[in-house]
Amino acid sequence: MKFFCLLRVRLAAAFGLFILAIALSQAASAQAGPSYPDRPIRIVVGFTPGGSNDLIARILAPELAKTLGVEVFVDNRPGANGMIGTEYVAKAAADGYTLTLGSISPFVLTPQVYSKVPYDMYRDFMGISAVGMTPQVLAVNNATGMRSLADFIAYAQKNPGTVTLGTSGIGGNSHLAIELLKSSAKIDVRDVAYKGTGPAITDTMGGHLTGVMADLPGILELVKNKKLTPLAVTSAERNELLPDVATAKEQGLTDLVADNWFAIMAPKATPEPIIEKLHAAILKATQSPDLRERFLKMGVSPQHSASPTAFNDFFRSEYERWGKIIKSSGIRVD
Repeated sequence: MKFFCLLRVRLAAAFGLFILAIALSQAASAQAGPSYPDRPIRIVVGFTPGGSNDLIARILAPELAKTLGVEVFVDNRPGANGMIGTEYVAKAAADGYTLTLGSISPFVLTPQVYSKVPYDMYRDFMGISAVGMTPQVLAVNNATGMRSLADFIAYAQKNPGTVTLGTSGIGGNSHLAIELLKSSAKIDVRDVAYKGTGPAITDTMGGHLTGVMADLPGILELVKNKKLTPLAVTSAERNELLPDVATAKEQGLTDLVADNWFAIMAPKATPEPIIEKLHAAILKATQSPDLRERFLKMGVSPQHSASPTAFNDFFRSEYERWGKIIKSSGIRVD
C-alpha cells in the first residue's frame, strides 16, 4: 500500500513538473514570439471616424499589414476625450494584437486634467513609436480685420474678456494651447469648449466667436479657401502647407509650442521582441512614399521614433512639460 501511495505522489509530482515545463515553454515562446503575428491586429482609436486620429490610423494600418503579413484593422471606440478606447487597450491582453493609436490628449493631457481616469499611462502602457505630428492653428473670423498675432494680442489687451476662442473640448490640446497663449501673451480671453472642432469652426465662420484653435488637418482647407484668417501655427517651425503663416515663436511667444503628436502604444506587459517587431514595421510604414504623401496632404508630418526607448523618453518629457502648464493654469475636470 505504501508503495502505491508513494508511486501516486511521485506521479503527481512528475505530472506537475510536466505541466510547469509546458507553461515555461509557452512563456518562452511568447517572449520570443517567433510566430508573431499569426492573426489580425487591432488598432483601437478612441475617437469617432473622420477625425485626425482615425484618418492617421486608417492610412497607417495597410502599410503595417504589408510588413507584418496579417490584416491590421481600425476599431473606433469613441468617448470621454479618448478615455474609453484607451482604457479598453489598457485592459487588453499584452500579446501585440491590440494596440492603440492615440494623441497628446488621451495620453498626456486627459490623465492630468481629469480627476478620475481609468488607466495610468506609466503603469498600463508601453510606447512603441510616434507616427505623426501636426501643429495647432490660431485662426479668426475674417471680419475681425486681424492679420497677425500682434493684432490679436493688441485687441485682446484693449478689450479684456471679450475675445472668444473655440476649442474641441475641455482638457484637449486646443484648450491647453489657448491657456499657453493666455499666459505667454498675458491676455484675458475666453475659451469656449465644444464637443469637437467642427462646431467651433462653424461658429467662428458665423461670427459667434472671435476665433478658434484647431489641429491643422481640421482647418487647412478653410484657411486655404480664405474662409478663416490664420494668425499663427504652434509648431517650432513653419508648416510647409502654410508657409506664409508665421509660428507663434517667431512672433514673440517663445513658450507657445503645442504640437499635437500621434503615436502607437501597447499594453505594458507586451513582450519586448513583439514591441521591437512592431517598431520596425512602423519605421518602414512611415517611410512609405504613399503614406508620407497622404499624411502631408492632410497637414500631418510623418514621424518615427529611433527606438521604443526614445519614444518613451519623449513621452515622459511631454508629460512633465504639460503637467507644469496644467498645474499653473489650474485646469481640472471632475
